[in-house]
Amino acid sequence: MIARITIILIFCISLISNTRAQENRAESSVPEKRAQNIFVELGGQGLLFTANYDTRFSNRRDGLGGRVGIGYVAIDGDNATTVPLSLNYLLGKGKHFFEMGLGATFMATGGTENSFFFDDNNSNVIGTMSFSYRLQPSNGGFSLRAGITPVFNKNFFIPYYAGLSLGYSF
Repeated sequence: MIARITIILIFCISLISNTRAQENRAESSVPEKRAQNIFVELGGQGLLFTANYDTRFSNRRDGLGGRVGIGYVAIDGDNATTVPLSLNYLLGKGKHFFEMGLGATFMATGGTENSFFFDDNNSNVIGTMSFSYRLQPSNGGFSLRAGITPVFNKNFFIPYYAGLSLGYSF
């Protein structure tokens, strides 16, 4: 099932990319600034609480991009570190976008017993997806992301995991 979802997501992104490329040839060639964001995220692809950087791969406000982040939480001697890494595609105009993404998050714990999320070495790679609304101003400023971010690995699939991000777009 996860393989089918991945194939469908890649197919949709490739169709959208081809359509957008044809539209852009017809538009004027005014250089556009590449969208970049820094943000903190609760839940989502970072799983816990993370600081992240997101960018587009071309000089556009939409289209294909990626993100990387890091998170750390410690409570009563137990701790967890997460490192989300993903590709995403933004659809939209102006400052309102729909985000689709696919990635992986490395998660490691210390001081805890094995749990549902972890292998014997208390670390695991967890697959993530993103279906989110993104407010990303074209001239920079406050940015917001909110949406559903399914998570999965060989032992589980949680389709209704969610995330909320606040940050700055430049």
